[in-house]
Amino acid sequence: MLALSAFAAGLLFGLGLIVSQMVNPAKVLAFLDVTGSWDPSLAFVMVGATAASAIGYAVANSRGIPVLGDRLEIPNRRDFDARLIGGAALFGIGWGLVGLCPGPAVVMLPFGLWQGSAFVVAMLAGMGLFAALRSAKAGSSSREVGV
Repeated sequence: MLALSAFAAGLLFGLGLIVSQMVNPAKVLAFLDVTGSWDPSLAFVMVGATAASAIGYAVANSRGIPVLGDRLEIPNRRDFDARLIGGAALFGIGWGLVGLCPGPAVVMLPFGLWQGSAFVVAMLAGMGLFAALRSAKAGSSSREVGV
């Protein structure tokens, strides 16, 4: 049942991205172009998504237990560190350069659009590079302490 509900939520999210045109890089770039021909329509998408999310969090908090699953897991960390700031900056730069982020790029895959495929390949390469660097760093620090 959990897999079915995850699939349904992902399908609904993907359809929302298509309807709101978040899969159209030109639409996203027009939203980000605040000094040119700015298109504010995606701001309304973000406000709607924030409202829906707030309602979901409020319902989940009031119930105390999830509908599906054993326990409610809502992140409570509020700290900022270099990894969070660097990741957010990298995300923003990438979004501004190509007008895509991971969700819309994955939604584009079944349509065979080269932009989505190129983005997903680059994203996976970046994730692989991060994992390799993290593993190499962990290996070097464990050798330094004699482990």
